[in-house]
Amino acid sequence: MPTARFIVRGKVQGVWFRASTRDEAARLGLSGHARNLADGSVEVLAIGDAAVIDALQRWLHAGPPLARVDTVFRENLPVDSLTKRNDFAIG
Repeated sequence: MPTARFIVRGKVQGVWFRASTRDEAARLGLSGHARNLADGSVEVLAIGDAAVIDALQRWLHAGPPLARVDTVFRENLPVDSLTKRNDFAIG
């Protein structure tokens, strides 16, 4: 299953970014997680169809209304047993 890791920078903590990302991922049918990082960014791991991951990436560039997204970095990850999930968690 295609897997991508995103690092989203800007005003993305304390603005419901992770919860909104979870909701959007659920709407799209993706699994994975969103978690705050110590440097103020948010890491998003998305697992699912490649075209659907692309749709999430487009959404990440805007984020929820209170967010200000400066950059979205994407890294495509190799598929392995560690990325097989059926949910989208907030960490």
